[in-house]
Amino acid sequence: MSSEWGRIDPDGTVYVRTSTGERAVGSWQAGDAEAGLAYYVRRYEDLATEVSLLEHRFASGAGDAAATRTQAVAIREQLATAAAVGDLASLAFRLDTLLAGVEQKAQSDTAARQQAKAAAVASKEALVAEAERIAEAATSWKASGDRLRTIVDEWKAIKGIDRKTDEALWKKFAAARDAFGKRRASHFSQLDAERGSARTIKETMLARAQELSASEDWKQTAADLKDLMARWKAAPRAARDIEEALWTQFRAAQDEFFSRRSAVFSERDAEQVTNLHAKEAIIAEARAIDLSDARAAQAKLRQLQSQFEEVGHVPRDAMRRLDDQLRAAEQRVREASEAEWRRGSVESNPFLAQLRERLTEAEAKLERARLSGDQARITKAEADVAQRRALLPS
Repeated sequence: MSSEWGRIDPDGTVYVRTSTGERAVGSWQAGDAEAGLAYYVRRYEDLATEVSLLEHRFASGAGDAAATRTQAVAIREQLATAAAVGDLASLAFRLDTLLAGVEQKAQSDTAARQQAKAAAVASKEALVAEAERIAEAATSWKASGDRLRTIVDEWKAIKGIDRKTDEALWKKFAAARDAFGKRRASHFSQLDAERGSARTIKETMLARAQELSASEDWKQTAADLKDLMARWKAAPRAARDIEEALWTQFRAAQDEFFSRRSAVFSERDAEQVTNLHAKEAIIAEARAIDLSDARAAQAKLRQLQSQFEEVGHVPRDAMRRLDDQLRAAEQRVREASEAEWRRGSVESNPFLAQLRERLTEAEAKLERARLSGDQARITKAEADVAQRRALLPS
């Protein structure tokens, strides 16, 4: 009994045909030759199935390169003595091709692992560098502390680094984290000391503000409180709860003073408006003084002046206007009195009376000269009138 890839001798010996000739693979004594040959063909088909499975798993990426290599080499070594009938040379070629692909994949995997390791090392080195920058100069304490904790989580997610390298990098990161912790602790220790000092300073300013809150020296105290406010804002801050409590008391002291001042100023402003109306009424009366009797007018003016001075303060922006109006009324009475005095002086002085009489005569001559139309007489008469007028007091 024979086929393309093997045969069975009459004595039951089973042969497989290869490129180098026939090779005995076993014997068959259990039955007819056809069944025996079929048995050894199935043995070959089992081997072919194993090779196909290896090829499929490797091609799909499910098969590990090392495991595939081990199994392929084992099958390849069996082929030289395999008790099977079939195209063993074809299986050998497929296995050699598979092993070549495995080697290529192994090299690619090695390169990929090395690349991944380099990338992982670079990522952790970047995290170390960031941690060292934070340790050296960061002052956003909460945000920086949160970032260092996040770095730990990121660190754990980075894989593919050998233990020795990973431990060396972790040592650097831990040192940076510890340095940041020490610097932060030192900062807050100093801050606590500064806040204690700030509390003392602001308690002193609060005591001064509370003392000033009862003052009635409105101008100076307002300036002092404004200066205290500027110093308060420039001073360092105490702990938050203490700062808020001190600030509340400080503002209350200021508000107490300025509220009292506002009340006083409001009352004073109302009084000054009343005084303004009173002085305006006095000025109106002074403007209406009857000037027909100079002595009576002066007496009335003195009375009104006294009343004007007795009235209290008025708004600052009205003071100049009121004074100018009163001065104008005073000037009116004064001019009327002076005019009356001048008239009285002329009437009681014979010399002045004579001068006035001669002026009257000169004015009469001037009138006659103008009626005559003689320009020379007119010019001479005008000069005479001007001369005599100049002799009289104005």
